[in-house]
Amino acid sequence: MTWIVEEPLSQKQLAEAFTAGIKNDEAFPIIGAHDGMSALLARKTSFESIYLSGGALSASKGLPDIGLLTLEDVVQKAKEIVRASNLPLLVDVDNGFGEPLNVARTCRELVEARVAAIQIEDQQIPKKCGHLNGKTLIPMEEMIKKIQMIKRVAPTLKIIARSDAHAVEGMDSMVRRLKAYAEYGADAVFPEAMKTAEDFADVREEIDIPILANMTEFGKTEYISLDRFSEIGIDMVIFPVTSLRAASYNVEQIYKTIRETGSQKTVLDELQTRKELYEIIKLDEYEEMDSKIDSTVLPGEKREL
Repeated sequence: MTWIVEEPLSQKQLAEAFTAGIKNDEAFPIIGAHDGMSALLARKTSFESIYLSGGALSASKGLPDIGLLTLEDVVQKAKEIVRASNLPLLVDVDNGFGEPLNVARTCRELVEARVAAIQIEDQQIPKKCGHLNGKTLIPMEEMIKKIQMIKRVAPTLKIIARSDAHAVEGMDSMVRRLKAYAEYGADAVFPEAMKTAEDFADVREEIDIPILANMTEFGKTEYISLDRFSEIGIDMVIFPVTSLRAASYNVEQIYKTIRETGSQKTVLDELQTRKELYEIIKLDEYEEMDSKIDSTVLPGEKREL
């Protein structure tokens, strides 16, 4: 993890970097990462901020996304990702794990983990994925109390307030909620489960603070490019579960190959090499910190004397 071999940024520095990333004329991509390795790969491919999805984290634990994660699950994974990447992390906290006092604890723990921003939603528990049916909402006033609590106990933590009202109560109700969330302190808003670019454009006309869009796969939203989001005026776009879907699909294919052929030899060109692995986890830098550890020589290489 990079926090051992490089100077870690503080929570405040990471929060400021997150905000700086969205202050331009282009939609800012925030890539989903479900563990430390995917966070390192995000950094390697020049993403500047990372998203921890509740859906991806649940699936990585073999669980459905219906509110079964614990606060400890989320905090520990957030800590892992921030330590690995030293990048601003936006964390999906669902409903904040309860009422305002529970939300206060959630946010204090995430600040201690150096999380830059949180996304909190107005669904009731048990919650559902935003792109599925059967969602129910808490009253708008209850969500406002949660936002106010976050501002009180974790003022450096950036707040993205998500509303699932579009699918439950319609566009007008969702916009009314988002305006209220902005008025009471949200730094950005997240209209969930929009269907078209025109839906996002309608929200943009009504809201005067940053807007986040969810570009998940196989959901209710049509596939919209970053360029199109920029034209509309959307500030941030998350790709929440892409890393987990890619990892799961490719692991399954490799497992099938080994099960059917008895070897991984035919798919070596589809695997991260030993050299690539050691480079991304900075093995050389760790070894240099302790003179008792011999420098690693890759199989087939000659040691320099």
